[in-house]
Amino acid sequence: MRRLRACLGAAAAVTLAAAGTTALVASNASGATSALSNRWYAAAPYLMPLDNDPPDAAAIMDASGLKAFQLAFILAPNGGGCSPTWGGTAPVSGDTAVQNVISTIRAKGGDVSVSIGGYGGTKLGQACADAASTAAAYQQVITKYGLHAIDFDLEEPEYENTAAVRNEIGAAKILQQNNPGLYVSVTTAGTADGTGWFGKQMLLEAKSQGFTPNNFSIMPFDGGFNGAASQTSALTNFNAILRSTFGWDEATAYAHEGFSGMNGRSDTGEYFSQADFQTVLDYATSHNMDRFTFWSLNRDRQCSPADNGGRTSGTCSSVAQNSWDFAKYSVKFAGATPPSTTPTPTPTPTPTPTPNSCKTEWSSGSVYTAGNEISYNKHNWKAKWWTQNEVPGASEWGPWQDEGAC
Repeated sequence: MRRLRACLGAAAAVTLAAAGTTALVASNASGATSALSNRWYAAAPYLMPLDNDPPDAAAIMDASGLKAFQLAFILAPNGGGCSPTWGGTAPVSGDTAVQNVISTIRAKGGDVSVSIGGYGGTKLGQACADAASTAAAYQQVITKYGLHAIDFDLEEPEYENTAAVRNEIGAAKILQQNNPGLYVSVTTAGTADGTGWFGKQMLLEAKSQGFTPNNFSIMPFDGGFNGAASQTSALTNFNAILRSTFGWDEATAYAHEGFSGMNGRSDTGEYFSQADFQTVLDYATSHNMDRFTFWSLNRDRQCSPADNGGRTSGTCSSVAQNSWDFAKYSVKFAGATPPSTTPTPTPTPTPTPTPNSCKTEWSSGSVYTAGNEISYNKHNWKAKWWTQNEVPGASEWGPWQDEGAC
């Protein structure tokens, strides 16, 4: 999971708003597919198309029956500004790599949603001057890719910024109005009580702006969770928060509620198995919830011994599984029947990693960008995004990914 300068002006946003009612139709003329059912966009798991060893989307579709993917993440440029990029580094305006992934998916009868925000990095809601300029930046993404769905992933540290959340919610409302039929989800942190103080403030902001997305989804992991029972309890509590905030009855709240899980080993060492996913899926369908998704398809494969399955990885789940096991729960939520596979393999013991040679020692005065590798405290670390003077390992949510002992 990922995450002030000059922005597109309000005039640009007004221009886009005037053309907004035809945005989806116009983009379809340039090659986008017809929209899938909302159930498929609600079931789309997250896929990083440029990072974390991206898997072949076509192979996932063939093996699992999946049709929809949630591509992540759109951020502000690392160097500043109010224009959309993939991961802070790849401008949407000049993109061909993600466009090729989308074309492959659509050629096989599928489609994509795009997620903005995530954990880390600078969000457009933080970088842009107001809701109108934030919406104008996101409209560029919708128009370029002919999108029928978009996800606002509002997490730390952005959702602690009142002005940024106001911009994001305002932008979501503008996009919803200007792109008829656009499926909009809002995803935020989960706690045992449903969501925390900042999540509740985000809901109050949505209420104050008169904005209702297709769903508000919580991520019940990385917060002391222990299997499916703790997750379904959090979903029940979140339903109560939605009811009290918006004045909905229970059924209406569930119809606007979503689940976004993490397959396998979470960032904080929690484990969520295939059986946990089935339990939460049963809860979601029996309560007529609107969304069931997970982070991420890049992780929906078993770790090799060399990967050290005993730690959290961005490219494998650290639990015993067949490739794309977890994607099949999304397929079931969408109402389709996944292809059959061989039984899940017997778990293998967690291997003892062989130490690697140490990279260049970390320096507090140096600037590091995404992908840079250093060593610190006899571990190698890889930068997730731009950073300077942030000690590796000081925070589990920090800019450094532990690559293991060296």
